Amino acid sequence: MDNDKNKRYARLSWVFVGVLVLLLAVLGVLQYRWIGEVTVAERQRLRTSLQASLQRLSQDFNAELNTAIAGLIPYPAQFEELERLEAYAAIYQQWKSSTPHGRFFKRVAVAVPEKDTIDLYVLNPSTAEYENQPWPKDWSDLHQRMLSRIGEGPGPPRMGGPMSATETNLIEMPRFNRPEPGRLFTRGGRDRGDMRPPMAPRVRELDWFIAEVDPAYVAASMLPELLTRHFGAQGKQQYQVELVLREFPDRFLFPASSKPANAIGPNADASITLFDVAFDQVMRRLGMFRGRDGGGRGRGNGPPQFMQPPDRGRWLLSVRHTAGSLEAVVNQTRLRNLAVTSGILLLMLAAIAALVQFTHRAQKLAEVQMEFVASVSHELRTPLAVIRTAAHNLKGGVVSNTKQVQRYGTLIVGEAERLTTIVEQVLRFANAKAGRTIAQPSPADIRTLVEETIASTATVLDDSHCQVETRIEDNLPPVLADSNALKHAIQNLLTNAAKYGCEGGWIGVTVSSPDDSTVEIKVADRGPGIPQEERNQIFDPFFRGRRAVDDQIHGTGLGLNLVKRIVDAHKGSVAVHSEPGKGTEFVLRIPTVPAEQRDEFAHSVS
Repeated sequence: MDNDKNKRYARLSWVFVGVLVLLLAVLGVLQYRWIGEVTVAERQRLRTSLQASLQRLSQDFNAELNTAIAGLIPYPAQFEELERLEAYAAIYQQWKSSTPHGRFFKRVAVAVPEKDTIDLYVLNPSTAEYENQPWPKDWSDLHQRMLSRIGEGPGPPRMGGPMSATETNLIEMPRFNRPEPGRLFTRGGRDRGDMRPPMAPRVRELDWFIAEVDPAYVAASMLPELLTRHFGAQGKQQYQVELVLREFPDRFLFPASSKPANAIGPNADASITLFDVAFDQVMRRLGMFRGRDGGGRGRGNGPPQFMQPPDRGRWLLSVRHTAGSLEAVVNQTRLRNLAVTSGILLLMLAAIAALVQFTHRAQKLAEVQMEFVASVSHELRTPLAVIRTAAHNLKGGVVSNTKQVQRYGTLIVGEAERLTTIVEQVLRFANAKAGRTIAQPSPADIRTLVEETIASTATVLDDSHCQVETRIEDNLPPVLADSNALKHAIQNLLTNAAKYGCEGGWIGVTVSSPDDSTVEIKVADRGPGIPQEERNQIFDPFFRGRRAVDDQIHGTGLGLNLVKRIVDAHKGSVAVHSEPGKGTEFVLRIPTVPAEQRDEFAHSVS
């Protein structure tokens, strides 16, 4: 009945474990999907956040650029008070004293049209005056475009358009004339037969303010400052930054003028344009043009027409995470999350497996303990029954002659010793479990100890009719031992050899010292030996081999466990060598008294 109940409990336990494993598998699949969804959302969030930071950086840079341009061009009223170049020089001094980016521009100049030519006046920063100079070679393309605009016919001037690589960093801001409202001219001149409607005079450039942005200063000062402001010092270190000319992506402005080995190119995590000159906003801010009707809608008196949209910057700023890409960062985070989740699930599986294993071991231990209780109970009842029967017979006068009384007395003494041995085994095991395996070790003579042990086991050895052969080396070093405990360990080995060896067989006891620090005690027999599958269990408590159970050999299963505990407590070791049909040999290795202390303890060695 109990066996069926245990089997039913075992089946329910396995069903419970199976359900737990299935739930963990479902949880693992759901967690994998959730992590994937979170990864997609995180990737989008990082990209959005990165693009928003770049957008703010671009706005700040462009605002700084347009503010600087507007700050270097005088208002119309200033031209009425000062000469042209004096007005430009005065406004430059004001801007220089108020801006933190005085090195924003590499060169500043004013271009003045004179009939079919354009004179160039370049600012001398040391004198803050504009000086007439020839056009620089790298400004030749800009010079030609300005000359072409001088010859244009009536109508709003056309500004912007495609630029060469040398013009990308140049900004030309024209200053226009302001025709008197209502003043018209006819297309046919003085020919009164020309019936076409009159037109307003053309809005023409009075001069051009030219500024060349210094990319080196931007790369060394302004760009790092903006990156720190919008990404933070730590965030800036997480990204690789690249600044190139938008129309000429092979021209690098940052981090170097030459193409770096790990250029970002089209593999950027996010990008934004810089250097967006808002011509119309600057002109309206400075009041540089107004139409006849106040809105600039006159046919020939309107504001300039811009061929390049104002939201398209000349520079392209690209960033990429130092890990290779945001995709790589998110994937690394995803893998870490998966690793942590998998680790937790595996830990839970391991906990379940450990729980099952511990439960199985606990069940086996409970069964072994029950067998031990039954075995000990049987071992205790047998000598008690013999003693009780013998005593009852003596009391009842069944035994009358002296020889029978002596025989009964001998029987009672033998069973009492057997009972004492069992009780002592159990008490020693209890003390060993409580950490009291041996008493304080003291120097002991190993020859005397072994001989006394063999003498105390003589009854058992005689009953088994075994021949004991003893070989003890001379001049063995003393050992530090609890003599009673070590005697008990050797006695257990002798008793086992007598019980499990062949009756009338041979038992060999050898004591030697392979080196000065160790003494070896070998107890061997020529019995059937220990099966291979049982050798790893013989030192476990309560374990009894199959042969001992089948042959109903008396024992508690504690003897060899106590031997190992006693030897381990002496900081020694125990080993077993056995072959089926050839016998068994146990080897105890016990440390000796250190050589430098032997003279000190010589008087106490018994």
